[in-house]
Amino acid sequence: MDFFRLPNNVTEFVLLGLTQNPHLQKILFVAFMFIFLFTILANLFIIITISLSPTLSPSMYFFLIHLSLLDASLTSISTPKMTFDLLYKRRTISWGGCLSQLFMGHFLGASEIILLTVMAYDHYVAICKPLHYMTIMRQGLCQLLVVVAWIGEILHATKQILFTADLTFCSTNVIDHFMCDLYSLLEISCSDTYRPGIVVAANTGDMALLIFFPASHLLHHLPELPEIP
Repeated sequence: MDFFRLPNNVTEFVLLGLTQNPHLQKILFVAFMFIFLFTILANLFIIITISLSPTLSPSMYFFLIHLSLLDASLTSISTPKMTFDLLYKRRTISWGGCLSQLFMGHFLGASEIILLTVMAYDHYVAICKPLHYMTIMRQGLCQLLVVVAWIGEILHATKQILFTADLTFCSTNVIDHFMCDLYSLLEISCSDTYRPGIVVAANTGDMALLIFFPASHLLHHLPELPEIP
């Protein structure tokens, strides 16, 4: 079976979108277009500023560059299509586009969550261990933490896609949403959704382990501060 083709030969889904009111659609189009452009330009400005400034070299700014890149990429997954769909009466997305949207949404979204957690530990070290900060949060460790976040979420998103690709859709291909979402697909699928539901729960547990296990290891090996008399 072709990976981008449904078992029942349904090759696209119909998205109901946010609203069917033509006047409200025009208002939302302007609002979302402004928000999207502002988000992209703001994150681009952050990346350029940090990259060109020699004083913004500590690890917290290194993480901030990656966070801005993830934020801009995550915003670009569904917002442009959702915005321009407001101009059309019939809104569709292909099966391949649906899988791509699902994969990138889970990949970038979960990567951003892990990176925010890493930034929280980075700030913990900066506040609680200021004299050891540059030694602990060295460039090699920062790069390793970013790589772990990306690899972990590639595995997380791949699991979601592998089970989604096996779903069968019998009676309808209409999704009551403005984007292709895993739970929306499970609602209209005529397959047994128990197994994919277990996978989603297991993936959440995997994310928790990926976040807290390295963190506990890092905090355990932090140098102790001298006791205050």
